[in-house]
Amino acid sequence: MAESTQQVGIVGLFDDPDTLIRAAQQVRDAGYRKWDCHTPYPVHGLDQAMGLVESPVPYICLTAGFIGVGAALLMQGWMDAVDYPVRIGGKPLFSWPAFVPITFELFVLFAALATMASIVILGKLGRWHSPLHDSGIMREITSDRFALVLDSADERYAADAAQSLLAEAGCRDIRPLLSNEADDGIL
Repeated sequence: MAESTQQVGIVGLFDDPDTLIRAAQQVRDAGYRKWDCHTPYPVHGLDQAMGLVESPVPYICLTAGFIGVGAALLMQGWMDAVDYPVRIGGKPLFSWPAFVPITFELFVLFAALATMASIVILGKLGRWHSPLHDSGIMREITSDRFALVLDSADERYAADAAQSLLAEAGCRDIRPLLSNEADDGIL
């Protein structure tokens, strides 16, 4: 079992969020596509500086909720009016006021499950390994530093150009991001 170390990117560590925002704007304007910023707390304006699009999660949540409403009304309507019709007290077979609690519950259930699934899928949270955690850089980021990570898989990435771009942006602590891969023959 041989281990190989390869550079998978470059990390620029910043001491304040304003410098990080300016660096993110410069990286965005340079045309990089595969990069990310990591902060110990939410930084106002960082999304705009990175050029991120609006998240589709709220729309997925609302759509799934209304699918739950439709499923609840269809299920209860079918059971009460078609499958087992019982007229009680002269009420109509499809008595929607009696369906409100179940309809609300299925709205919440479908919306919650869709939100959870979309966050896991869109946020790529199912990964078991990250070079940022293995390198110990996240330990610094979660306490008092800010990071901008450029991925070497980007077509514009060149180690020297990326390092000079981060230096021009005001970064004084630039580190290579290394990944240790075990060669155990598993695909």
